[in-house]
Amino acid sequence: MSKTALLSVSDKSGLVPFARSLVETHGYRLLSTGGTAKLLEAEGIPVTEVSDYTGFPEMMEGRVKTLHPKIHGGLLARRDKADHMAAASAHGIDMIDLVLVNLYPFEATVAKPDVSFELAIENIDIGGPSMLRSAAKNHASVSVVVDAADYDRVLAAMGDEAKLSKLRRELALKVFQRTAAYDAAIAKYLEAQVAEAPNLGDISGIPGQLDIQLSQAQSLRYGENPHQQAALYGSFFDCFEQLQGKELSFNNIIDITAATYLIGEFQKPTVAILKHTNPCGVASADSLVEAWEQAYATDQQAPFGGIIVVNQTMDADLAAIISQIFCEVIIAPDFTPAARELFAKKKNLRLMTAKDSLPADSLREIRSVVGGVLLQDRDTMPDRPSDWKIVSKRQPSAEEMRAMIFGWSVVKHVKSNAIVYAGCERTFGVGAGQMSRVDSSKIAVWKAGEAGLPLAGSIVASDAFFPFADGLIAAAEAGAVAAIQPGGSVRDEEVIAAADERDMVMIFTGKRHFKH
Repeated sequence: MSKTALLSVSDKSGLVPFARSLVETHGYRLLSTGGTAKLLEAEGIPVTEVSDYTGFPEMMEGRVKTLHPKIHGGLLARRDKADHMAAASAHGIDMIDLVLVNLYPFEATVAKPDVSFELAIENIDIGGPSMLRSAAKNHASVSVVVDAADYDRVLAAMGDEAKLSKLRRELALKVFQRTAAYDAAIAKYLEAQVAEAPNLGDISGIPGQLDIQLSQAQSLRYGENPHQQAALYGSFFDCFEQLQGKELSFNNIIDITAATYLIGEFQKPTVAILKHTNPCGVASADSLVEAWEQAYATDQQAPFGGIIVVNQTMDADLAAIISQIFCEVIIAPDFTPAARELFAKKKNLRLMTAKDSLPADSLREIRSVVGGVLLQDRDTMPDRPSDWKIVSKRQPSAEEMRAMIFGWSVVKHVKSNAIVYAGCERTFGVGAGQMSRVDSSKIAVWKAGEAGLPLAGSIVASDAFFPFADGLIAAAEAGAVAAIQPGGSVRDEEVIAAADERDMVMIFTGKRHFKH
């Protein structure tokens, strides 16, 4: 008795040779629907329309065609159970031995600009996932194909039952991964539509259920350390293009992400140098070369093996300077041909271009914890200096205000406890990740001293409030004349008094920037 295959695909690439081999080499009878059946007929491949087989016409613009007992009975019947086979025989249900389905292109449809809600809904496949799930559940007897990349593997396994049985289990897993990702994409789209709809009350935007389905983008040599396995998932390479250099490492990808969020704070030509996700030198200027000189001056050790990011096209002038030092990754919106030629001499240097915009997913971050994950909005809400409070007696000068705005933009990207000493659009010293805010300040002062940068007249930015006056006093003794911090300590009055005693400017932003 010949076997039966049901073919119904939206993506028809590779379909004809696969179907022809099923019929001519392996003796299958084909069932199909709509455009798939028409293509097979046009190619001279014998095929039976599903509606002719079920005796039930397609209706409701094709919404109802494969949701029929003769289809799902043929997929779900267990061949090893006599009562299943008897029921199938009594109702004229033939066994279906292979299913090839790829789903309506929902993800591609909603990715198009200005797609209508109605069109998105029409691209939600119902019959396809139902057939795939039925076949995958009964994979002991049914081969189920959801990916054209598996056509040749399925054909090669036919005739070897042991090999085909093993492959069927793998294909069943692939089906449930695909349908889970498909459902998650639909839920995500609808969630966004609900959040944007008017008059729906207070919607936080944090989902009640978090579904994550990401395809592997790249296998990595190892994780943070060589003994840790790792891989990259998702659409990272939709946001960046690697122009040259060694394969990205786990740590490279983490650093590139941190660099991207940091550089997004600035409009003027800006250079940032990062190490282990922490900015160690940042500057804005009238040109990238000038910005580089000031950023590099902050810490001339850090660029060694570090990450350099700029927010404008990098030309040969800056490339010639940077090429004299060793760094892991350079990121820019673009590179001039001359800059590319200079960097090409460094075969291992990873050169990355960053696309103009980031996907919506980048506005949230997920952190793994024991037994689950944490989800939060990224710390991207813009700070408005007009909302800040000057709590000191002395008012800031225009230059001091510019320096505080700049320092505040940098400190939010430094690991807590975070302290940044800055001048007008440049850093002088950065202290990151210490258990005490005073310790972070001491490190920042020490780094500035190592770099030969005097802190007299500088400002100090703190990601969280000064819990005691000692941190502020230490900053004043180092040479800072102004401080910007969130405020909110029970000892705020003491800290303000210490600032006034030293004729310092003090600004409270009302917003904390912890980064763990």
